[in-house]
Amino acid sequence: MGLLSLAIWTPIFFGVVLLALGRDEHARAVRWVALLGSAISFLVTLPLYSRFKLGTSAMQFVENRSWMSRFNINYHLGVDGISLWFVLLTAFITFIVVIASWESITERVYQYMAAFLILSGLMIGVFCALDGMLFYVFFEATLIPMYLIIGVWGGPNKIYAAFKFFLYTLLGSLLMLIAMIYLYVKSGGSFDLAVWYAMPLGATAQTLLFFAFFAAFAVKIPMWPIHTWLPDVHVEAPTGGSAILAAIMLKLGAYGFLRFAMPIAPDAAHEWAWLIITLSLIAIIYVGVVALVQPDMKRLVAYSSVAHMGFVTLGFFIFSEIGGSGGIVQMLAHGFVSAAMFLCIGVLYDRVHSRQISSYGGVINVMPKFAAFALLFAMANCGLPGTVGFVGEWMVILGSVKFNFWIGLATASALIWGAGYTLWMYKRVYLGPVANEHVKGMLDINGREFLMLALLAIAVLWLGIYPKPMTDVMNPSVVDLLKHLAISKLN
Repeated sequence: MGLLSLAIWTPIFFGVVLLALGRDEHARAVRWVALLGSAISFLVTLPLYSRFKLGTSAMQFVENRSWMSRFNINYHLGVDGISLWFVLLTAFITFIVVIASWESITERVYQYMAAFLILSGLMIGVFCALDGMLFYVFFEATLIPMYLIIGVWGGPNKIYAAFKFFLYTLLGSLLMLIAMIYLYVKSGGSFDLAVWYAMPLGATAQTLLFFAFFAAFAVKIPMWPIHTWLPDVHVEAPTGGSAILAAIMLKLGAYGFLRFAMPIAPDAAHEWAWLIITLSLIAIIYVGVVALVQPDMKRLVAYSSVAHMGFVTLGFFIFSEIGGSGGIVQMLAHGFVSAAMFLCIGVLYDRVHSRQISSYGGVINVMPKFAAFALLFAMANCGLPGTVGFVGEWMVILGSVKFNFWIGLATASALIWGAGYTLWMYKRVYLGPVANEHVKGMLDINGREFLMLALLAIAVLWLGIYPKPMTDVMNPSVVDLLKHLAISKLN
């Protein structure tokens, strides 16, 4: 078993063990097994980074075995500079989520922990798959544990939110399946991505394929105007569900653009770039304004996620090295920062059982350590220099200015909106005198919560001050993708 298989199947193994042997009367033991499983799952991903060869865009740690030989479907895995960091991010955030859910989940604990561990392995599989059908299986399978996490452990309207999440994402994926079947037939019976990349395709075929993939990935990101499912799901999902959804699952859609839509249909990607850029700018500006008026903290951060993911798609479709790398860095940054923002909301919710901003006020007076962490993550969400939230946004803005000054100016204005809705929320929740009686009785974070937030704070500051580990890994792959996109595939 190679390193990538270990990264995929280790958390799934621990998840299956919990399902088979876990019992609610042994909840404490279940939590420790889940923590051990998530820790081991993260540790087995570290050699991927330490042994990764820099300066090349080639796939590394490749595993290729026959899976369904009759249909030429292979268990084909590999990572390059684009996908490597997302494997590490997924395993890391899963470990953090297990710590975050230690006390907040009291019913069906073993099923809850198992769902997250299995989901982690499936998402890593998405980032590693080099066979189209294998990618589709992993991509769709992630819906099942997340659907259960929302529908079983969510809020009062959890069933509605779970159905909305499942139907939106499933419908888009059906078009992707049709596109894959077409490519399979066109290629003479191959699901290998390298074969698909080299195929000559006509203009009409490229356009249809591009929009078939767009339907699947734009919903998952989600892009405006098909983003409406995200706030509802975040509001109803448990804290851990919101953290993993924002940090990882949204990235599956953006990653799909880099792996499928753009390299398979490069001419269509260039032709329709204006549409993606327009939708991205609307998400960055309009959705940022919408976030300003949200009374619910989770809903505000959900709209913030849509706006930040607009930077990602904008960076991809200006077709520049700094823009593409900036989009990927922004994906990673949003993974750390959005998870931290939702987990901070979870800390407050565990004490007051309300996500309404009006339920708080003056939290800094009773929870000074927690307020310091929350301020750091709020500043990272604003894109403050020195935090990881700044690096990707700055790279995308710089690439946008080089691409078109007015697009760059519009993109830069998002920093104002981001600071507006984030700091406005922080002011009303944390600053000033204690505004509610129940806030007076709140206790500062305990050791478990401190560890959880400290690990995220280290990542936010380390990669913000020294982003070189990210950019060195991804740049050769981004350059290679841009070279591929510059070559016409028209018959």
